[in-house]
Amino acid sequence: MRLTARKGNSPTPNRLGVDEGVTELQPKPTLSPTGFHLRAREITNIDLDELAKFLGAGLGYPSSYYLQILHRLREHPTPPGFPKFGFVLENDGRIVGAILLIFSKIWLDDCTPSIRSHVTSWYVEPKFRCFATLFFSKALKFKDVTYINISARQATLPIIKAQGFSKYSSGQFVAIPLLNSCFSSSIGRQVKVVDSSEEAKARFEPHELDVLREHAGYGCISLWCRTPERAFPFIFHRRLFKGLLPGVQLVFCRDIGDFVRFAAPLGRFLAARGILAVSIDSNGPIPGLIGKYFEGVEPRYYKGVKPRLGDLAYTQAVMSSYFRRNSHT
Repeated sequence: MRLTARKGNSPTPNRLGVDEGVTELQPKPTLSPTGFHLRAREITNIDLDELAKFLGAGLGYPSSYYLQILHRLREHPTPPGFPKFGFVLENDGRIVGAILLIFSKIWLDDCTPSIRSHVTSWYVEPKFRCFATLFFSKALKFKDVTYINISARQATLPIIKAQGFSKYSSGQFVAIPLLNSCFSSSIGRQVKVVDSSEEAKARFEPHELDVLREHAGYGCISLWCRTPERAFPFIFHRRLFKGLLPGVQLVFCRDIGDFVRFAAPLGRFLAARGILAVSIDSNGPIPGLIGKYFEGVEPRYYKGVKPRLGDLAYTQAVMSSYFRRNSHT
């Protein structure tokens, strides 16, 4: 994929033309200087150090954060035929824009496989932002893929909505599952919570064990809630609330109803590790859980097949040990 900025002062709007894999861009003269030599291409292993510095400087995080993500993406089981890391935009061989894309195989409720891409960490230098829309749209060209954006900044919302994204989660419900112990039922007492490194000793789906083990390797808390009927997988990612209080984000479970069902034993397990608060993607208060709903906090967006709540597996935040900034809770 190549972008070419042509000289000229045409008053016509941006025009795209595709010819044998070459995309030509003629920008509005008031938006872009002339003489650029732009090229968009896939990120490769030799880009990682430079790219980590570029994203760190542009987005305000340590470059080590992005370097860890990129190294983990290098080992990530990216489905065949999809980019390993995403795309960069170059001008005369220098990176001036980038977008990270995390392609993963996920499993739908009926246990059929699907491809999902987490659209994350995109930045273009101000001088080249008149090309950003074209650059990003070409990066989101893959068919039969569900794209998700789970950390959109307010300023980017018009852009992602123009790209066809819709909201699927409106806020966060922060639960204190230990409090559910006061109302735990007999079924809660039949549950045994065990680390994913232990044998489940109950029925489960093979892909559930894979996702637990891979996220344990990222430093997440991966565990089973074992009942006589089956083992239920759960993954939590450590985070800080209000920048101080240790807590976790629910990253993966079969269904939010499973978390409600096992809130008491999960609360005891987490409390024993100094964790009281659990943040859960939600569209309102969650019946059966004690906590508070925060509307408009960390909304999630998608393009494609609507994702289910309670599945943030293989997303950038959970693949890093870095404590990210939080705007709430």
